[in-house]
Amino acid sequence: MSVMREVVREAVRLVEMGPRDGLQNEAQPVTTATKLALIDRLADAGLREIEATAFVSPKWVPQMADHAALMQALVRRPGVRYPVLTPNLQGFEAALAAGAREVAVFAAASESFSRRNINCSIAESIARFAPLMARAREAGVAVRGYVSCVLGCPLEGAVDPHQVAEVAWRLDDLGCEEVSLGDTIGVGTPAQVQAMLDAVARRVPVARLAGHFHDTWGMGVANVHAAWQAGVRCFDASVAGLGGCPYAPGATGNVATEDLVWLFQGLGVDTGIDLDRLVDTAHWISAELGRAPVSRVARARRAQRPC
Repeated sequence: MSVMREVVREAVRLVEMGPRDGLQNEAQPVTTATKLALIDRLADAGLREIEATAFVSPKWVPQMADHAALMQALVRRPGVRYPVLTPNLQGFEAALAAGAREVAVFAAASESFSRRNINCSIAESIARFAPLMARAREAGVAVRGYVSCVLGCPLEGAVDPHQVAEVAWRLDDLGCEEVSLGDTIGVGTPAQVQAMLDAVARRVPVARLAGHFHDTWGMGVANVHAAWQAGVRCFDASVAGLGGCPYAPGATGNVATEDLVWLFQGLGVDTGIDLDRLVDTAHWISAELGRAPVSRVARARRAQRPC
């Protein structure tokens, strides 16, 4: 006699990086209208956390120069969150004035990368966040933290998992509601992911961690699965696999959002995302940029259901 058991469907949070991390290094200008349309299409597909832009200097990131105009034109939907990246208190104040209610700050697990990327040491970068965090608490704004180079650095090579844990703990201790661990150059493997998370979880509860994996060496989805098995339940991803790192030659974008939706569907895990709409969005933004999606799922799904 067979026994029927109730299946409990776990859920995963996918944070969409396409409009910010995915587009910030594009050489060709992307209009504000296109960015807004991308955000709307992503929301239509079921994404509920979409990082919209970055309040950084246009001198260093020209693609994000329209940050204030974008946030002011953005039609916010109930139930959808639109965090923005803010590197310092000045950026935070500009984001707040433009209507942002959630922000993210970023540090590196590599001293060399920190100095190359933001021209200061790890300790100095975190010290800059103290007044920002105080102001955020005062304004009732949620803050997320990013740690880059958690599995490798383009300048130093391998990164000690205990150094990752230290930086993650500092951001957690400052008051970040969540810390996203980023394989910025996409060199990690599942075994390295597990070792890194073992170290970090001794300092920061897994429930407050997220994974941010790039796919340069084709391990993005495998690394997400390894992190999922280790208890991580939130992952950053970018529609069509958009993105890259200007300080890591050859580094591709974030693992594609549609690839993760396919992964979690196969695991029986609820994403709340309509895969067909997401794939259509991947092809649409790729066409706007004049190329095909990097995502294998986007390509395979389109082959099954051509326009």
